[in-house]
Amino acid sequence: GQLVESGGGLVQPGGSLRLSCAASGFAFRRYDMSWHRQAPGKERELVAASLVVGSSTNYADSVKGRFTISRDNDKNMVYLQMNSLKPEDTAVYYCKARLSWGTVEYWGQGTQVTVSS
Repeated sequence: GQLVESGGGLVQPGGSLRLSCAASGFAFRRYDMSWHRQAPGKERELVAASLVVGSSTNYADSVKGRFTISRDNDKNMVYLQMNSLKPEDTAVYYCKARLSWGTVEYWGQGTQVTVSS
């Protein structure tokens, strides 16, 4: 399987970005999809997840109310809409796919998001 992220860039505080992740080579509908981020000198952390079971979503406390994860199972795409961006959101953002009832997982190569004036 393969995941390719896009949509990162430089944005001013308070601005918005939409990240996209294109999936291929696996049964997308059977996979939980998530976004993670890693800032310099910090561990990678979960930002948001879209789960197969219950079609539910969950978010890190730091992004609740500002970020929205969505998926299009027909297009094999997952998105992360990021609003009200803060400098502390600066990181490399990664897309991840994990089989809902198994251990198979895939990671994208990451896309840089920089929030700065």
